Amino acid sequence: MGAPPFVLVPPSEGKAEGGRPGHKPGSFDDQLAAPRQAVATAVRRLLDEGDNATWARVFKARGDLLERAVSAWRTTLAGEAPVLPAWRRYTGVVWGGLDPGSLSLAQRRRLLVPSAFYGITTAEDPVVDYRLTFLVSLTGPGPLARYWQPMLTEALAARVGRRPVVDLLPAEHAGAIDWVRLGGRARICRVRFLAVDGQRAAGHAAKAAKGALARLVVDEGTDAIASFGWEGWRAFADGDSWVVVAPS
Repeated sequence: MGAPPFVLVPPSEGKAEGGRPGHKPGSFDDQLAAPRQAVATAVRRLLDEGDNATWARVFKARGDLLERAVSAWRTTLAGEAPVLPAWRRYTGVVWGGLDPGSLSLAQRRRLLVPSAFYGITTAEDPVVDYRLTFLVSLTGPGPLARYWQPMLTEALAARVGRRPVVDLLPAEHAGAIDWVRLGGRARICRVRFLAVDGQRAAGHAAKAAKGALARLVVDEGTDAIASFGWEGWRAFADGDSWVVVAPS
């Protein structure tokens, strides 16, 4: 089967609340401490100087979701936020398809998750309840995808070495990685999810299929992509990449 691959998966907007106080070290804490602090400082400035309309634009939330986002950030900035492992914090459809609770510790450490706050974590790393996307710009760091790209890419390249990396990221998160630089270090396997008309597949079903494929790769390696079948979704080779096509 070869070396077990790393799998790049997105975080989710949906996040579990709560967690435990304290903070055990995460995999990238030392390497990314400074840029994470710069993002936190920018968010602090936003909360001190902004208003509800500005917060709604940056956090892409309104009503109760916005109140939760602001409250969670204030708790984080005060150093009082509880943490959960990323695999427990993220509750979106992709993560449901992954069923990370039934993976081993070693397998969860091969799930790599880009984040507009953390840069990148493994699925085992501690994560606070936060709301932030790579698509926004903050005073100081500027556009977050561009800000994070060199540091995130270097941290990622150092972690994966020459091992295979399966890319299951949507455009927002993929834009925070320098793929040319990473490709000089690792063997990258890109996967696209398409509707039957050839357009990009989106929505609940595509996310669930992505989670199912991520689980298959973590369990069985990249060779298993050829045999992927889930609820009518099928994988087909496309040069050095793969396309996963929705059922007709």
